Amino acid sequence: MSIVVTGATGELGRLVVEQLLTTVPASDIAAVVRDKEKAAGLAARGVELRIADYNRPETLTDAFRTGDRVLLISGSEVGSRVAQHTSVIDAAKAAGVAQLAYTGILGGPEADFQLAAEHKVTEQLILDSGLPYTFLRNGWYTENYTANLAPVLAHGAVVANAGEGRVASATRADYAAAAAAVLTGEGHLGAVYELSGDVAWSFAEYAAEVSRAFGKEIVHKDVPAAVHQEILVGAGVPEGFAAILVDVDEAVRRGRLAHTGGDLARLIGRPTTPLAETVAAAAAAR
Repeated sequence: MSIVVTGATGELGRLVVEQLLTTVPASDIAAVVRDKEKAAGLAARGVELRIADYNRPETLTDAFRTGDRVLLISGSEVGSRVAQHTSVIDAAKAAGVAQLAYTGILGGPEADFQLAAEHKVTEQLILDSGLPYTFLRNGWYTENYTANLAPVLAHGAVVANAGEGRVASATRADYAAAAAAVLTGEGHLGAVYELSGDVAWSFAEYAAEVSRAFGKEIVHKDVPAAVHQEILVGAGVPEGFAAILVDVDEAVRRGRLAHTGGDLARLIGRPTTPLAETVAAAAAAR
């Protein structure tokens, strides 16, 4: 039996593996990756590599073993994820894995924004498969906002169409720690966790944090959805992805990403990382 992490060289997957390495031997961990060279560092530390691609179902045949505990990290290609996830679920079922944990989206079936659609379908596919499951419904990563602060700093503004809506974000490391806890602990089969930060913040509060961290006046500009779409496309964001971002802001306006139920902090055994800490780290890294 191994603890298997799919997408293990991605931003979240690599953090999950790092967290696992602090609690279990490397020989107990398997990383499912597309690129062997990209994962060479993991192999050097004793992690088993299993080469497979979500888009090539035949490669997934040997990705899992009977009794494995598997983390299915959702694919990054919006529009292709249902087919990709179906291939993983089918391979996991054929192998007879002991657990399939899935990184879905906050709210599950109740999430009413575009980005949630494929996650909802995937959860139903897992339920229909009969596999022992754990649903990790991840909220927003704080890094979604802090990873690319250049436009905010250049224009002195955080632009959004979310009104006074709030986001209960947490860091990728927080979510990775939760996934590792579920993969190594007991009592999680059949569980559904709504994962989010301890504190929900508004975009005005986010702008204030950026101002403090960078020593520059940053304001929050709330604009209509159509105007935000035009701004994003004008900045080079593909039209389809811009529409998704605008739709997420509308979900924020409706309170869909403000949930602070505490599941994440309980799983990781500590408070989630505060917004101010992540913004300050982004400032220090510049």
